[in-house]
Amino acid sequence: MKKLLFAALCALALQGSAAAADDYPSRPIVMIAPLGVGGSTDVIARIVAQGLSQDLGQNIVVENVTGAGGSIGEGRLARSRPDGYTIGIGQWGTNVANGAIYKLTYDLMNDFEPIGLIATQPFLIVSRKSIPATNLKELIAWLRTNGSKTNEGHSGVGTPAHISGLLFQKQIGVTWTMVPYRGAGESLQAVVAGQDDIILSTPAITVGQMKAGTVRAYAVTAPTRTPIAADIPTTDEAGLPGFYFTFWHALWAPKGMPPEIVAKLNTALQKTLGDPEMRKRLTDIGQEIFPADQQTPAALRQFQQSEIDKWWPIIKAANIKMD
Repeated sequence: MKKLLFAALCALALQGSAAAADDYPSRPIVMIAPLGVGGSTDVIARIVAQGLSQDLGQNIVVENVTGAGGSIGEGRLARSRPDGYTIGIGQWGTNVANGAIYKLTYDLMNDFEPIGLIATQPFLIVSRKSIPATNLKELIAWLRTNGSKTNEGHSGVGTPAHISGLLFQKQIGVTWTMVPYRGAGESLQAVVAGQDDIILSTPAITVGQMKAGTVRAYAVTAPTRTPIAADIPTTDEAGLPGFYFTFWHALWAPKGMPPEIVAKLNTALQKTLGDPEMRKRLTDIGQEIFPADQQTPAALRQFQQSEIDKWWPIIKAANIKMD
């Protein structure tokens, strides 16, 4: 009798879950963006949110929850109800590097449900326009002479801009002051204003200022040039061979979200990334969209674990950590 009752309860639970998925979404969804307004995470979040809204028939409201390199926002996502009405965008810094840097209150691999990978992108090495260097070799020579007086802005401890800056220092054998901001937009404005000397930031953030002549870009941190700044050489071409740094974005949900809702969100994401208009908006800001077979929840889980396995030893060896 008890076995029959248990089976009946399980069947009712499954029916309830399926019914909830059929009705989902019946109200607006919040997408947590764990970094500041104006940075690439925020920009990508708003593009993807619009695409999801069109497919799901409900507004996706992007909410910036900043602090501690994105771990405040990720912590909020981990504690949210897994009902499909709170999801989050994250990236290499928030969902890989932070696990090696911060004492997190959540587990990166076990406290979230993966939805799907979005896109990846390189950085540009950029300086204030008044630095006399006209190419990367000259910039490196300038840094070696002026390192003790140099400031580099970044989006917060543990973010890709921070880690890439530290790796850049290690690559050329110079150290300088790293200045944290709430987001990439703020760190770029500090360079435009001449308050900071250099940044490593995405084409999405820097190309507009570069074209306006307010900053100078020296190299792309990837083995191939980026289409939206095709005249900027790669680090290989510019004289710093092998210095590559790219980072990616993806969507997650709180642990325990019904698989039917995860599947519905993933389908909407894949439609968004396959839509020609949405693809153009992403590629126009330097994004390389992952192939369709890498946009599944399972592919994101496998990819994230491989990134943790690759980067945690490097970050820990560099003794980058925050209490």
